[in-house]
Amino acid sequence: MLLALLLPDPTDAQCPEAFKAAARVALRPPLSGPRGPSDEDLRQALLKFIADFANWDAASDSVYLTAARALVKAAHGDESPLIVDPFAGGGSIPLEALRLGCDTFATDLNPVACLILHVLLDDITRHGRALAGEVRRVSAEVRAAVEKELSELYPLDPDGARPIAYLWARTVTCESPDCGAEIPLARSFWLSNKPNRSRALRYSIERPKGSRPQISFEVFKPEAESSVPRGTVSRAKATCPACGIVLPPERVRAQLTDQHGGADVVLSENGSRSGGARLLAVVTLKPGEPGRHYRLPGAHDYAAVARAIGRLKQALTEKPPDTLSRVPDEPLGRVPVSFGVINVWVYGIVGWGDLFTARQKLTLTTFVAEIMRLPETTPLEKAVKRALGLALDRCTDRNSSVTKWDMSSENIGSTFSRQALPMVWDFAEVAPLAGASGDWSGMVEWIAAVTEGFPGTGIVGQTQRADAIKSPLPASASSVWFTDPPYYDAVPYSCISDFFYVWLRRSVGKLHPDLFGASLTEKSQEIVAYIRPTDKAGEAKKRFEAMLTNAFGEGRRVLRDDGIGCIVFAHKTTEGWEALLSGIIRSGWVITASWPITTEMGTRLRARDSAVLAASVHLVCRPRYEPAGVGDWGDILRALPRRIDEWMDRLAAEGIRGADLVFACIGPALELFSRYRVVETPEGEVVALAANLEARTDPARRGYLSYVWEVVGRTALARVLRPSESATTNGGAGVLEEDARLTALFLWTVQSTKVTDDEGEAGQDAESTDDTEDEEDGGTKRRKGLTLIYDVARRFAQPLGIHLDQWEARIIETDKGVVRLLPVRERAPQLFGEAGASAVARRIETAARAGGAAAQGTLFPELAQSAAGVTRRGHRAGRRKGGERIEDLETRRDATTLDRVHAAMLFQDSGATNALRSLLQSEIERGPEFLRLANALSALYPAGSEEKRLLDAMLLAVPRP
Repeated sequence: MLLALLLPDPTDAQCPEAFKAAARVALRPPLSGPRGPSDEDLRQALLKFIADFANWDAASDSVYLTAARALVKAAHGDESPLIVDPFAGGGSIPLEALRLGCDTFATDLNPVACLILHVLLDDITRHGRALAGEVRRVSAEVRAAVEKELSELYPLDPDGARPIAYLWARTVTCESPDCGAEIPLARSFWLSNKPNRSRALRYSIERPKGSRPQISFEVFKPEAESSVPRGTVSRAKATCPACGIVLPPERVRAQLTDQHGGADVVLSENGSRSGGARLLAVVTLKPGEPGRHYRLPGAHDYAAVARAIGRLKQALTEKPPDTLSRVPDEPLGRVPVSFGVINVWVYGIVGWGDLFTARQKLTLTTFVAEIMRLPETTPLEKAVKRALGLALDRCTDRNSSVTKWDMSSENIGSTFSRQALPMVWDFAEVAPLAGASGDWSGMVEWIAAVTEGFPGTGIVGQTQRADAIKSPLPASASSVWFTDPPYYDAVPYSCISDFFYVWLRRSVGKLHPDLFGASLTEKSQEIVAYIRPTDKAGEAKKRFEAMLTNAFGEGRRVLRDDGIGCIVFAHKTTEGWEALLSGIIRSGWVITASWPITTEMGTRLRARDSAVLAASVHLVCRPRYEPAGVGDWGDILRALPRRIDEWMDRLAAEGIRGADLVFACIGPALELFSRYRVVETPEGEVVALAANLEARTDPARRGYLSYVWEVVGRTALARVLRPSESATTNGGAGVLEEDARLTALFLWTVQSTKVTDDEGEAGQDAESTDDTEDEEDGGTKRRKGLTLIYDVARRFAQPLGIHLDQWEARIIETDKGVVRLLPVRERAPQLFGEAGASAVARRIETAARAGGAAAQGTLFPELAQSAAGVTRRGHRAGRRKGGERIEDLETRRDATTLDRVHAAMLFQDSGATNALRSLLQSEIERGPEFLRLANALSALYPAGSEEKRLLDAMLLAVPRP
């Protein structure tokens, strides 16, 4: 994306001839250069080069790097363009700038991000391979010193096996008066679910006379999944294995709070375990034997932990080398938004140090002490120290009491598998010097490899801690302003970064007192929609939007008049979009394009649960000419359909469709509006940007974006349905029935280039909004069916005369702000009643043999009844109203064309060939609507989905004339 922003378009009349000539030279073999002499040929060659260079495998390819830098130089001359990113975070955008040979200025308010930026953009680019070599050498010395101190805390097994991970479970006590057993809190008793290496735990209950029941474990190889016992905890409710009593969440919380989180072992006077966390299994590597091995814990395992507890107590009595405590005692923040994102404090974890067991604390503080001893006289020594400080932070991510054992990969997961810090009941403790996943050497090698692999350009990146609203740059300093800003309260950056900050403060804080002088990270100036205790309703949202608008205004100030901007956004609601767009336009920008680009790995945890961030929309902006004039509302309204139609043609030809196509149309539509300082109606009223669909006729109140959504929806329907079906009648809604319009538009919107199945993975625009404890347990199982955010569905539906609430439980189901399109099989009970499709098919066949009007007289017995007894889930975004009656559907229970298409699909599914043939014949006699809708839906359902398979098979059974 950055390369595309930097290069001029050869087909533009103002593109310099010198650039065209240089570009043809840069794209010579072995690259696939222009295939013809025209400017369009060169344009296509540049686009292909950018696409090929975006491939990860070409990231460090010298041929591509040389060509890319030559292209940038040809476009900008000897003066390297300055790329500015005020929300630089981990540095991906400025790092790309350096790869392309540009100057970069990267800032962030967060000190953890600033240190990462300093190492990535300054230390690595300045010292290169020399830094990688020194990091490896010095880290080996640190490792040797730590191993000498800690070897007795991670002893080898008597048979020479080396433990690499310890699998623990927090415990609570059964409160049944007849039981009192200790309950190990385990989500699952699987250790490894690899097909050829499956291992699990199973337990037995011993009931000593006069004592509480005892639970003992054994490791075994399961022959079937059913042989593995179910976990003892789900959604913070604990089930006692001995008596079956369920301990409610409030009691689990209370008991763990008494244990300060319950991650530590409680020892008796003789050093044996008497309570607290229980060691379930130990993962080992055996000399000469492949794979992981699992054993039960022994007395020597607890003895090592007891030694760690004793040594930690002794260390805490000693005076620390500076004023900071050895173990982080900074409080864990409790901003309201963090509940459900950071909820461990509910279980008695009130300080950042409480997230670690005693052995983990001792290990990490030992590493801190060794890093603090490192020399810091020369720039290279300081760079090494910073790099090892980050390596230790990577270790903390894999070595806390809220990491999980990944049974599929047999490795330790990270604390932050997503941007949240929920409670983890059973956790994995890494052996930090064992040479396996999550250990010190692996964390260091990751940083060394990045350092070694960076393709140096001789340019050192400029980094600074700064507020995005107050850039230290002068006006008109940059060529490109490219940033990925925060999205409301989607990620509580500062709250989460405190986890890393408190350890960096101890390891490298003296190097950077400007970054690590405060006890915790800055929060008051952070541009995130935190709700403060004194906030009134909606105040946090307004504050966020105002601050973000100011940041966009500052970006406009530091950008040259002939510069270009790009803002990345992936917020899931149209309200979020509208606020962002309004802020950009008010800040003096013209939005010229909006490109959805897949930016996230499919293996990301959140990507597996949703596609919210699978495609991030890149809004391309240019400085608005000032003073810009006043736009005529009539001219813009007339131009809008033509602009949308043109872009849909172009985008469809390039293989872009569905939701991606919708967002790609936003930019061109907004260019019509944002090129003016203000847009007015003939009466002089100012037309707002944000959409208010309730104001149907007043453009000043309704807002421009509502017209954009409507035109996009109408144009989409016109393309997916035949002209006669999308004819402008019934107030412009079309003669197609309402449920068919809803289904067609829904399917079209969730389409993407990679939809593959009826689970709706690519259409999963909904992320989990469950803010209860134990989020890591997964909650309820995701139901089949394509989904859309309620607000997105409403924006398209309402202007087209579609009433979402009237189709609840019949076509759609809405829960917690997410609309799910019901799979056809789920509709069988409402179409055919409890008897099912087979019984209805028999009645149709009987009627046909009797010579009656076969299909229509016997179909849909359920739809013929009153709506009484039918329930639905609440349809309002973010709310749930289970059990609400659908009295308003009583007058809408007549079978529609879509009902009949779905009935035919279900007949096909059940093998009711004769009933299907009779129904199809009846529909052909009725008119063309049935087949037109069936063909349209066949083109809309995802390839490989169950619905498409049934539709296509059903259409093959249609009698031919």
